[in-house]
Amino acid sequence: MQVVIEWTYRSSKGRIAVFQSEEMPAKEAVLVAEDIEKTGRVKQILFVDQHDSSWTIKELKGYLKGIETEAHNITVYFDGGFDWEQKTAGLGCVIYYDQSGKSYRLRKNAFELGLTSNNEAEYAALHFCLQELENLGVHHLPIRIVGDSRVVINHLNEEWPAIEEDLYRWANKIEAKMDALGLLPQYELISRKSNGEADRLATQAIAGIEIMATIER
Repeated sequence: MQVVIEWTYRSSKGRIAVFQSEEMPAKEAVLVAEDIEKTGRVKQILFVDQHDSSWTIKELKGYLKGIETEAHNITVYFDGGFDWEQKTAGLGCVIYYDQSGKSYRLRKNAFELGLTSNNEAEYAALHFCLQELENLGVHHLPIRIVGDSRVVINHLNEEWPAIEEDLYRWANKIEAKMDALGLLPQYELISRKSNGEADRLATQAIAGIEIMATIER
């Protein structure tokens, strides 16, 4: 989680001034705030997160301690594939996360019927990833979402409109799931080559090869 430190300073003559830091990781912000407290000139220190919620040092420390045993530091790779002859789709999902002091990689795919295009498969793949995050118990965290679909990434970044009705519906489902889980996504567009792991999972799903595995990194 990224936060901004808001430090209310009290001078020796009782004058008050408020300072604000740049955005930084929450763990780093706690360390900085503890150093500020040592000055003896602190009236109040608050942390403001990306949802504009305010935290005291005690509250933020408690939150950081709590998420150590939950999945956090999330990066999601997604990819959808579509077979035009068979009218079948494959969804690929790779999730990197930390939990209880260890790092993990989850790989999963799914075979899908009823989709009509590669673009729709890409949206379905991202929604599939969000379902897996829900299964992991991920909630109220910033997450990094990485894919090679310009249509999906640019639409969800609000850089492109979704003109096709079916794609617009998928985008709404994705955003509704994000809101329900309290997730703050950061989208990143990469090349297909760089998205090879999720792409292979989608291709294997179309071929009827089911993958579901979680390993420690």
